[in-house]
Amino acid sequence: MTDLEAKPREIVPTSQPISILPSDTARVYTHIHPVLLFVYYYLRFPVIVANPVPALFFDLVPISILQSLYAVLCLPSSMYWKHVPSKPNKTSLPRKAKSSNPKAVSALHIALPNRILSTVLSLVYSLGLCTPVLLIITILMGAPLTTHHAHTLLLAAHMSLLAAHPLFYVYGLDLTTWKEVAGGMLPFDEIWGATVGTLVGCWLGAIPIPLDWDRAWQKWPVTVVTGAYAGWAVGRFLGAWVLRGRRIKFD
Repeated sequence: MTDLEAKPREIVPTSQPISILPSDTARVYTHIHPVLLFVYYYLRFPVIVANPVPALFFDLVPISILQSLYAVLCLPSSMYWKHVPSKPNKTSLPRKAKSSNPKAVSALHIALPNRILSTVLSLVYSLGLCTPVLLIITILMGAPLTTHHAHTLLLAAHMSLLAAHPLFYVYGLDLTTWKEVAGGMLPFDEIWGATVGTLVGCWLGAIPIPLDWDRAWQKWPVTVVTGAYAGWAVGRFLGAWVLRGRRIKFD
Protein backbone atom coordinates (compact mmCIF):
# COMPACT_ATOMS: atom_id res chain seq x y z
CA MET A 1 0.00 0.00 0.00
CA THR A 2 1.46 3.35 -1.01
CA ASP A 3 1.48 6.49 1.14
CA LEU A 4 -1.19 8.04 -1.06
CA GLU A 5 -3.46 5.03 -0.49
CA ALA A 6 -2.80 4.91 3.24
CA LYS A 7 -3.50 8.56 4.00
CA PRO A 8 -6.89 10.12 3.26
CA ARG A 9 -6.81 13.38 1.36
CA GLU A 10 -6.99 16.31 3.76
CA ILE A 11 -8.76 19.61 3.14
CA VAL A 12 -6.26 22.42 3.48
CA PRO A 13 -8.08 25.62 4.51
CA THR A 14 -7.25 28.58 2.30
CA SER A 15 -9.89 31.13 3.29
CA GLN A 16 -8.94 34.37 5.02
CA PRO A 17 -10.84 36.44 7.60
CA ILE A 18 -13.46 38.73 6.10
CA SER A 19 -13.20 42.46 6.78
CA ILE A 20 -16.14 44.83 6.74
CA LEU A 21 -16.33 47.38 3.95
CA PRO A 22 -13.98 50.36 4.45
CA SER A 23 -16.75 52.95 4.54
CA ASP A 24 -17.87 55.17 7.40
CA THR A 25 -21.37 53.70 7.18
CA ALA A 26 -20.05 50.16 7.55
CA ARG A 27 -17.76 51.08 10.45
CA VAL A 28 -20.66 52.66 12.33
CA TYR A 29 -23.44 50.23 11.53
CA THR A 30 -21.40 47.12 12.33
CA HIS A 31 -21.51 48.29 15.97
CA ILE A 32 -25.13 49.42 15.86
CA HIS A 33 -26.43 46.20 14.32
CA PRO A 34 -26.01 43.85 17.32
CA VAL A 35 -27.56 46.46 19.59
CA LEU A 36 -30.61 46.77 17.34
CA LEU A 37 -31.00 43.01 17.04
CA PHE A 38 -30.62 42.39 20.76
CA VAL A 39 -32.93 45.24 21.79
CA TYR A 40 -35.56 43.97 19.36
CA TYR A 41 -35.35 40.45 20.79
CA TYR A 42 -35.47 41.78 24.36
CA LEU A 43 -38.65 43.72 23.62
CA ARG A 44 -40.22 40.70 21.92
CA PHE A 45 -39.21 38.19 24.60
CA PRO A 46 -42.46 38.39 26.65
CA VAL A 47 -44.50 37.80 23.49
CA ILE A 48 -42.30 34.84 22.51
CA VAL A 49 -42.75 33.32 25.96
CA ALA A 50 -46.54 33.78 25.85
CA ASN A 51 -47.05 32.36 22.37
CA PRO A 52 -43.86 31.12 20.70
CA VAL A 53 -45.10 29.97 17.29
CA PRO A 54 -46.85 33.12 16.01
CA ALA A 55 -44.26 35.36 17.68
CA LEU A 56 -41.26 33.58 16.16
CA PHE A 57 -42.99 33.42 12.78
CA PHE A 58 -43.68 37.16 12.84
CA ASP A 59 -40.11 37.90 13.92
CA LEU A 60 -38.64 36.24 10.83
CA VAL A 61 -39.47 39.35 8.79
CA PRO A 62 -37.79 42.06 10.92
CA ILE A 63 -34.80 39.79 11.66
CA SER A 64 -34.42 39.15 7.92
CA ILE A 65 -34.53 42.89 7.26
CA LEU A 66 -31.92 43.67 9.92
CA GLN A 67 -29.59 40.90 8.76
CA SER A 68 -29.98 42.01 5.14
CA LEU A 69 -29.28 45.63 6.06
CA TYR A 70 -26.11 44.56 7.87
CA ALA A 71 -24.96 42.52 4.87
CA VAL A 72 -25.61 45.26 2.31
CA LEU A 73 -24.01 48.02 4.36
CA CYS A 74 -21.08 46.19 5.93
CA LEU A 75 -20.04 43.05 4.02
CA PRO A 76 -18.48 42.31 0.62
CA SER A 77 -21.00 40.30 -1.40
CA SER A 78 -20.27 37.07 -3.24
CA MET A 79 -20.71 39.00 -6.50
CA TYR A 80 -17.72 41.14 -5.52
CA TRP A 81 -15.28 38.23 -5.64
CA LYS A 82 -16.13 37.71 -9.31
CA HIS A 83 -14.89 41.25 -10.01
CA VAL A 84 -11.53 40.82 -8.25
CA PRO A 85 -8.72 39.51 -10.48
CA SER A 86 -6.33 36.93 -9.05
CA LYS A 87 -3.52 39.42 -9.66
CA PRO A 88 -4.77 42.94 -8.95
CA ASN A 89 -3.90 45.49 -11.60
CA LYS A 90 -1.99 48.18 -9.78
CA THR A 91 -2.84 50.79 -12.36
CA SER A 92 -6.58 50.18 -11.94
CA LEU A 93 -6.59 51.31 -8.31
CA PRO A 94 -6.50 54.90 -7.12
CA ARG A 95 -3.49 55.95 -5.09
CA LYS A 96 -5.39 55.80 -1.80
CA ALA A 97 -6.67 52.28 -2.50
CA LYS A 98 -3.15 50.96 -3.12
CA SER A 99 -2.17 51.71 0.45
CA SER A 100 -5.14 49.85 1.94
CA ASN A 101 -6.84 46.53 1.21
CA PRO A 102 -7.59 46.60 -2.55
CA LYS A 103 -10.15 43.81 -2.30
CA ALA A 104 -12.12 45.58 0.42
CA VAL A 105 -11.97 48.89 -1.45
CA SER A 106 -13.14 47.26 -4.69
CA ALA A 107 -16.15 45.85 -2.84
CA LEU A 108 -17.48 49.38 -2.45
CA HIS A 109 -17.82 49.65 -6.21
CA ILE A 110 -20.32 46.77 -6.49
CA ALA A 111 -23.63 48.37 -7.43
CA LEU A 112 -26.29 48.58 -4.75
CA PRO A 113 -28.84 46.57 -6.80
CA ASN A 114 -26.32 43.73 -7.02
CA ARG A 115 -25.79 43.81 -3.28
CA ILE A 116 -29.53 43.77 -2.70
CA LEU A 117 -29.85 40.82 -5.08
CA SER A 118 -27.10 39.04 -3.15
CA THR A 119 -28.87 39.46 0.16
CA VAL A 120 -32.20 38.30 -1.29
CA LEU A 121 -30.51 35.18 -2.66
CA SER A 122 -28.81 34.71 0.70
CA LEU A 123 -32.20 34.76 2.42
CA VAL A 124 -33.48 32.13 0.00
CA TYR A 125 -30.40 29.95 0.46
CA SER A 126 -30.30 30.24 4.25
CA LEU A 127 -34.01 29.63 4.81
CA GLY A 128 -34.45 27.12 2.00
CA LEU A 129 -31.23 25.12 2.32
CA CYS A 130 -29.99 25.53 5.88
CA THR A 131 -33.29 25.45 7.76
CA PRO A 132 -34.01 21.78 6.86
CA VAL A 133 -30.43 20.80 7.71
CA LEU A 134 -30.53 22.59 11.07
CA LEU A 135 -33.98 21.12 11.74
CA ILE A 136 -32.59 17.60 11.35
CA ILE A 137 -29.52 18.40 13.46
CA THR A 138 -31.69 19.95 16.19
CA ILE A 139 -33.88 16.83 16.33
CA LEU A 140 -30.81 14.59 16.46
CA MET A 141 -29.50 16.72 19.34
CA GLY A 142 -32.65 16.11 21.38
CA ALA A 143 -35.45 18.34 20.11
CA PRO A 144 -38.98 16.85 20.37
CA LEU A 145 -39.52 14.37 17.54
CA THR A 146 -43.26 13.73 17.71
CA THR A 147 -44.47 17.10 19.03
CA HIS A 148 -43.70 20.84 18.72
CA HIS A 149 -42.89 20.56 15.02
CA ALA A 150 -43.67 24.21 14.26
CA HIS A 151 -41.63 25.33 17.28
CA THR A 152 -38.55 23.40 16.14
CA LEU A 153 -38.92 24.51 12.52
CA LEU A 154 -39.04 28.18 13.55
CA LEU A 155 -36.03 27.66 15.81
CA ALA A 156 -34.09 26.28 12.83
CA ALA A 157 -35.22 29.23 10.68
CA HIS A 158 -33.96 31.77 13.23
CA MET A 159 -30.68 29.88 13.51
CA SER A 160 -30.34 30.01 9.72
CA LEU A 161 -30.84 33.78 9.62
CA LEU A 162 -28.26 34.34 12.34
CA ALA A 163 -25.65 31.76 11.36
CA ALA A 164 -25.98 31.15 7.62
CA HIS A 165 -27.29 34.30 5.96
CA PRO A 166 -24.03 36.34 6.22
CA LEU A 167 -22.03 33.30 5.06
CA PHE A 168 -24.15 32.93 1.93
CA TYR A 169 -23.94 36.67 1.29
CA VAL A 170 -20.14 36.70 1.44
CA TYR A 171 -19.29 33.29 -0.03
CA GLY A 172 -22.29 32.48 -2.21
CA LEU A 173 -22.32 28.81 -3.19
CA ASP A 174 -18.56 28.38 -3.44
CA LEU A 175 -18.05 24.67 -2.81
CA THR A 176 -14.50 24.95 -1.49
CA THR A 177 -15.49 27.48 1.17
CA TRP A 178 -18.55 25.48 2.23
CA LYS A 179 -16.37 22.43 2.72
CA GLU A 180 -14.39 24.54 5.19
CA VAL A 181 -17.65 25.67 6.82
CA ALA A 182 -18.80 22.06 7.20
CA GLY A 183 -15.43 21.13 8.67
CA GLY A 184 -15.33 24.10 11.02
CA MET A 185 -12.12 25.32 9.41
CA LEU A 186 -12.90 28.94 8.60
CA PRO A 187 -10.75 31.56 10.31
CA PHE A 188 -12.55 33.57 12.94
CA ASP A 189 -13.96 36.95 12.02
CA GLU A 190 -17.22 38.56 13.07
CA ILE A 191 -19.18 36.46 10.55
CA TRP A 192 -17.75 33.05 11.47
CA GLY A 193 -17.70 34.00 15.15
CA ALA A 194 -21.43 34.75 14.97
CA THR A 195 -22.06 31.40 13.29
CA VAL A 196 -20.16 29.40 15.89
CA GLY A 197 -21.66 31.48 18.70
CA THR A 198 -25.19 30.81 17.45
CA LEU A 199 -24.67 27.05 17.45
CA VAL A 200 -22.95 26.99 20.84
CA GLY A 201 -25.59 29.32 22.28
CA CYS A 202 -28.37 26.98 21.13
CA TRP A 203 -26.68 24.06 22.82
CA LEU A 204 -26.19 25.97 26.08
CA GLY A 205 -29.71 27.38 25.86
CA ALA A 206 -31.19 23.91 26.26
CA ILE A 207 -29.70 23.50 29.75
CA PRO A 208 -32.49 25.30 31.71
CA ILE A 209 -35.34 23.35 30.08
CA PRO A 210 -35.28 20.22 32.30
CA LEU A 211 -34.63 22.15 35.53
CA ASP A 212 -37.50 22.09 38.00
CA TRP A 213 -38.06 25.81 38.19
CA ASP A 214 -41.60 25.93 36.77
CA ARG A 215 -40.99 29.10 34.79
CA ALA A 216 -43.00 29.96 31.69
CA TRP A 217 -39.85 30.77 29.70
CA GLN A 218 -38.51 27.20 30.18
CA LYS A 219 -40.85 25.77 27.54
CA TRP A 220 -39.53 24.66 24.18
CA PRO A 221 -37.86 26.42 22.36
CA VAL A 222 -37.69 29.75 24.22
CA THR A 223 -34.40 29.21 26.04
CA VAL A 224 -32.77 27.70 22.95
CA VAL A 225 -33.76 30.64 20.75
CA THR A 226 -32.57 33.03 23.45
CA GLY A 227 -29.28 31.14 23.64
CA ALA A 228 -28.92 31.44 19.86
CA TYR A 229 -29.24 35.24 19.97
CA ALA A 230 -26.98 35.58 23.01
CA GLY A 231 -24.40 33.25 21.47
CA TRP A 232 -24.59 35.16 18.19
CA ALA A 233 -23.76 38.45 19.94
CA VAL A 234 -20.94 36.98 22.05
CA GLY A 235 -19.45 34.98 19.18
CA ARG A 236 -19.59 37.97 16.87
CA PHE A 237 -17.67 40.10 19.36
CA LEU A 238 -15.06 37.41 20.08
CA GLY A 239 -14.59 36.65 16.39
CA ALA A 240 -14.04 40.29 15.52
CA TRP A 241 -11.86 41.39 18.44
CA VAL A 242 -10.35 38.42 20.28
CA LEU A 243 -10.10 35.36 18.00
CA ARG A 244 -9.76 37.01 14.60
CA GLY A 245 -7.64 34.97 12.20
CA ARG A 246 -7.51 31.88 14.42
CA ARG A 247 -9.04 28.55 13.46
CA ILE A 248 -10.71 25.89 15.58
CA LYS A 249 -8.23 23.12 16.41
CA PHE A 250 -9.67 19.61 16.61
CA ASP A 251 -6.48 17.75 17.53
